[in-house]
Amino acid sequence: MSRRGLMRGGLAGLGGAAAGIAVLRGREWIGPDRLPLDGGYAPAGNELGGQGRGAVSVLWHVRTEQPLVALTFDDGPAPDWTPRVLDTLDRLDVAATFFVVGQRLRRHAALVRDRYARHEVGNHTWAHKDLAQRDERGVRDQLRRCHDAVADVLGREPTLLRPPWGHLGGTTLTVAEELGYDVVMWSRQMREAAFARDPAGIVADTVAAARPGAIILAHDVGDRRRLVTIDHLTGIVAGLRDRGLRPVTVSALRAAAAADPAP
Repeated sequence: MSRRGLMRGGLAGLGGAAAGIAVLRGREWIGPDRLPLDGGYAPAGNELGGQGRGAVSVLWHVRTEQPLVALTFDDGPAPDWTPRVLDTLDRLDVAATFFVVGQRLRRHAALVRDRYARHEVGNHTWAHKDLAQRDERGVRDQLRRCHDAVADVLGREPTLLRPPWGHLGGTTLTVAEELGYDVVMWSRQMREAAFARDPAGIVADTVAAARPGAIILAHDVGDRRRLVTIDHLTGIVAGLRDRGLRPVTVSALRAAAAADPAP
C-alpha cells in the first residue's frame, strides 16, 4: 500500500495489527518513545508544545478473549435518529460510544444532555471536516471546538477521537497528543448501504462478523440508507448476545482487556 493510501482511507484496513494498536507520528509508524522533530527524532513529550502524554494509540480493535464488543455511532446528534438509537439502547440496557460532531451537539444540546449520561462520548470534529486536508491550526480548531462543546454541554471532557472517514494525518496526531486523546478507528462497519434493499440482512451480516474485541461502526445521522441500522438495532444486539457477545463502550472494552491475565 502506498504511503498516501495508508494515511488516508487505508488505515482501517490495517486492523490485523497484533494488538489492534499502533502509534503514528508524522508520516511514519514508529515506537511510542520517539517523535519526528525538525527532520530528525526526539524523545516523545512536550517538545512539540503540547501537554499530552507523548504517545497516541490508534486503535482498530482490542485483543481480548473476553466476550465483549464495542458499539460506536458517528456523526450525531440529530433529532429523530439519535433519540431512536438512545431509546433502543436504554430498553436493551446497552452502553455505547458516540463520536459527536460539535456543532450538532451545540444545536441539539437539550435533546441529549441527560440521555448521554450512561454512554461514552468522543470527538468527531466540530463540523465533520477532513482532518487529513487541514494544517495543524485547522485541525486544532476542529478538535478544540468539539472538545469544548462536549465539556460545556455534558460536563465531561472527551478522551477519544475518531477522524471523519478514518482519514488520519500526522497533524491530527500532534493535536490529539496535546488534548490527551487516543484515536479510535474500527474493525467492522455496519454495511448500511449494502443492505438498504435487504434490511434484515444487516443483522446476520453484523453478527456473523463480530469477534471478541471488535469495534463496530454505525451512524446516527446520514441519508435514509443508514436507517437500516437503527431499524434493526434490537436484532443486532440480540444476535450478538445470542453468540455470547456483550456490547460495551470502547473504554469499557479496553479496561476489560487490560485486566486479562498475562499470556
